[in-house]
Amino acid sequence: MTGSLDGLRKVLALERERRFSDSAVVGGLDAFLLNFAREAGISTSHPVSRVMQSLPPGGYRALHPIQRERVVNELLRVAGNGAPHLTVVEITADEEEPEAPRKAVTTTQAAQRKTPPPKAVGNLDSPVSVFPLAKARGNLPKLERAGIRTVRDLLFHFPKRYHDYSEVRPIAGLTYGDEQTVIAHVQSVKQVALGRRRAAEAIIGDETGTIRVLWFGQPWVAQRLRSGMKVALSGKIGAFRNRMQMENPEIESLDDESIFTRRFVPVYRSTEGLAQVTIRNLVKAAIDSFADRVLETLPEAVLDFNDLMEAPVAIRKIHSPDSLEEADAARRRLAFEELLWIELGVVRRRREWQDSGGAPVLDLSPEALEGYVESLPFALTASQRRAIDEVLADMGDSTPMTRLLEGDVGSGKTVVAAAALLATVASGKQGAIMAPTEILAEQHLRTFTSILNPGDAAPAEDGPWFQESGEGFIVMRPPYMSEPVRVALLTGSLKASAKAAVQEAIARGEVDIAVGTHALLQESVSFKALGVAVIDEQHRFGVEQRSALREKGGSPHVLVMTATPIPRTLALTVYGDLDITVLREMPPGRPPVKTFFVPPRRREEAFRFARTKVDERRQAYIICPLVEESEAIEAKAAVQEYERLKHEEFPDLRLGLLHGRMSSGEKEATMRAFRDHELDILVSTSVVEVGVDVPNATVILIEGADRFGLSQLHQFRGRVRRSEEQGYCFLLSETQSEDAMERLMIMETMESGFDLAEEDLRIRGPGEYFGTRQSGLPDLKVASLTDVEMIEETRREATRILDEDPELEAPEHITLRANVNRIWDRVTPDVS
Repeated sequence: MTGSLDGLRKVLALERERRFSDSAVVGGLDAFLLNFAREAGISTSHPVSRVMQSLPPGGYRALHPIQRERVVNELLRVAGNGAPHLTVVEITADEEEPEAPRKAVTTTQAAQRKTPPPKAVGNLDSPVSVFPLAKARGNLPKLERAGIRTVRDLLFHFPKRYHDYSEVRPIAGLTYGDEQTVIAHVQSVKQVALGRRRAAEAIIGDETGTIRVLWFGQPWVAQRLRSGMKVALSGKIGAFRNRMQMENPEIESLDDESIFTRRFVPVYRSTEGLAQVTIRNLVKAAIDSFADRVLETLPEAVLDFNDLMEAPVAIRKIHSPDSLEEADAARRRLAFEELLWIELGVVRRRREWQDSGGAPVLDLSPEALEGYVESLPFALTASQRRAIDEVLADMGDSTPMTRLLEGDVGSGKTVVAAAALLATVASGKQGAIMAPTEILAEQHLRTFTSILNPGDAAPAEDGPWFQESGEGFIVMRPPYMSEPVRVALLTGSLKASAKAAVQEAIARGEVDIAVGTHALLQESVSFKALGVAVIDEQHRFGVEQRSALREKGGSPHVLVMTATPIPRTLALTVYGDLDITVLREMPPGRPPVKTFFVPPRRREEAFRFARTKVDERRQAYIICPLVEESEAIEAKAAVQEYERLKHEEFPDLRLGLLHGRMSSGEKEATMRAFRDHELDILVSTSVVEVGVDVPNATVILIEGADRFGLSQLHQFRGRVRRSEEQGYCFLLSETQSEDAMERLMIMETMESGFDLAEEDLRIRGPGEYFGTRQSGLPDLKVASLTDVEMIEETRREATRILDEDPELEAPEHITLRANVNRIWDRVTPDVS
C-alpha cells in the first residue's frame, strides 16, 4: 500500500504543478483514481475512496480548477498521513466561486464501520453464479429464463420503472386511470373464471377501505398470496360495474428492506418464481464488484458535447437513483450510446454501399414508360406516378439505388416494381424480384403476366409454368418494348432438372427477370448482369439476406418493398441506409374495410354474417393465434378451432387449415386451394399475415384479437381489401384488460396503416413490433425507438464522427468501433 500511496502522491504533486489541468496522467485523474483504488485493493470506507465518492457525477474532470485544487489538497492530505478522522469536502457541480460555502461531513475510522462484503471474483463475462445468491433456491434457471446468464447481463438488466414509495396512497384516496401504489392486507384470495379465461382475484384492505384486485390470465398469483398477508401493490386503477378495481398490479414483498429505506425502488423484468428482491440484491452485488469495470465507449468529446455521464456512473444511477431526474439522466446516457452504435452502423453501411459505385445506369424511354402506363387496365394513383419517377431517377445514376417502397396491402407496389424491372430490361440488364413464399412469387409472376402481356392469354394456372421455352419460363411481348421480356420462376419446389435449367439460363443472361423465393440467394445462382434487385415483404428477410442478393450482381440497384407501414423512428434506424418512398393512396374503387369489435355475447352474429357472405359465393378467413393450447396465452388453438368449426359451425362448407407447423408443401397446397376457391373458409394462424391475393375473400374473423399488435391486425385486415367489394373485419375478444381494449378501439376507428404503425410502436415497443432478428435491429436494453429527438441527435453525432474518422481507427474510437462491429456482425477482437 505504501508504494501505491507514493505513486498517488507523485501524480497529485504533478497535477498541482500543472495548475490542476487534469493532465498529470494520460486519460485524466478520474481514470487514474479508479485504477489506483482497484489495484491497491482499498475499501469503499478508505479515506481516499471517501474523497472519490464525494465527487459530483462528472468526476474531477467536470470541476472548476479552484474546485480541483481542493480535491487534490484533500487527497494529498489523506495520502500523506493516517489521520484517525477525515473531513471530506463534497464538491457540488454548481459551485463556481472560491467563496462558495463548503459542505463537509465527518466520518469515523474505517475500522469502526461495518465491514463491506467481499467483492466477487471474475469479470463482466463471468457467469452470474459468481454470486452465491444466484445459486441459492434454484435461482439460476430462473435467471436464465429472464435472459441473465453473465455479470454483464445483470448490470445491463435495467429497471423497467420505479416505485415511488413516498407516494403510497390509502385505498380511499385512489383515483381512476392512474398508476398508484397501496400497502394493505390481503383479506381474501382465489382463482376465478372470467368467461373462458382464468384469473386470480383478491380483496385487499387498509384502514380506509377495500378494493378488488384482478390478475388476468395469471391464476397462479393466487398461490403466492394468503389471507392476512401485508403487500405493496402498484398498478393502474380501473372500474368494473361502477366499482374501482386494480388490474394486473405488481406485487412487492414487504420484507424487501429497500422499500422502507429508499424512495425510488427499481422494478425489473422478471419471470415466474424470481422475486424482485432477489434481482435487486444481485444487481447491487454486481454493481459493488463490477460497475467500475464497464468500459467507456464514448469519446470524451462526445460526453462533453452531449452532456452525458460516464458509463460506470450511469450504470450505478440507473439502478439506484436518488431522484427520477437522475434516473432519466442515466437512462439518456445509456440510450444515447445504444442508438449511436446503431446509427454509426447505418450511416457507415449506407456510405459503403453508395461509395462502391459502379451501378449500371438504367433508363426507360419516355415512350416506353408512357406505353406501359397506358397499357395498364387501371389508372395510376398520384403516389404511384411519383414513386415510379423517384425509382427511375435513382436508377439513372451510377450511385447504387437503395430505396424502400412502403404502402398498405393493395396500394400498388408491384406496378412500381414492374416499371423498375422494365427499365432494367430496356437497358440490357437483368432484374430479380424475391418474395418470402412460393405462393407470393407465383402471384408476382401472374401480376407481371397480366400487366406486361396486355391482350395475351396468361399461362395455364394448373401445374408448372409453361410457355415457349419450357418449364419455369415465360416469354412476354409488351408492345412498347423493342424486344420480348423473358421471365423465369425459381423456387425450391421446382424439380431438380427444371431448377438447373433456370439457374443456367440466368447465368447465361437468357433470363431478363428472375422471380423467386430465397432460392435466389443460393450459391448456385449467379447473374450475368444483374441491374436491379427487388425484395418484397422485406421485413421477412433481414439485413444479411438483403446484402446476399445485392452481392449477386456486384453493385445492382436495390428496391425493397413492404406492406407494413414503418414509423419514422424505424426509418431512421433499421432502414436508415435506405431512401423511402411511401404510397399513401389506395387505387380508386376499393372501399375501406369495415371493422367491428365483437364481445363474447355477439360471437354468433359474426359467424352468421360470415355464412351469409359465403352463401353469396364469397370467402372468409378465420384467424387464431396458436396451434396448441397454452396456459400462458389463453387463445383459440387453430387445430381445435378448425375441428369445431368444421363439425359444429360450418359442417356443410369447405374449410381449410393453415398453421406454422405444416410443411411448406402443405401450406402452399392449402393457399392455392383457397385462392382457386376450392375452399370457402380458411382457418389459419398468423402465417396468413403475408399471404396470397384472394380478391374474392371479403370477411375476416380474428379470434383473440387482443393478442396481436395493431400492425399485425392491420395486415390481417388488408387480406379483405383486394377488390371493389366491401370487406369486413371482426375483432373477437374476451379481454377485460383496459390496455387491450384501447388497442381494439384504435383498430376499430383508425384506417391508416401509417397511423396504426406509430400507435403500435408506442404501445408495444420495438421488440414486439418488429422481431429484432428479422429486422436487423439489435436487442436494445434501454433505448426507445419512439424517441425521434434522440435518434436524430445520435444520427448527427454518427455522421460527424464518420466524417472525421470513417474507419473509427482513432485511439478514442477503439471501444466504440468494437461495439459497432459487434452490433453489425463484423469480425472484431474482443476488447472487453
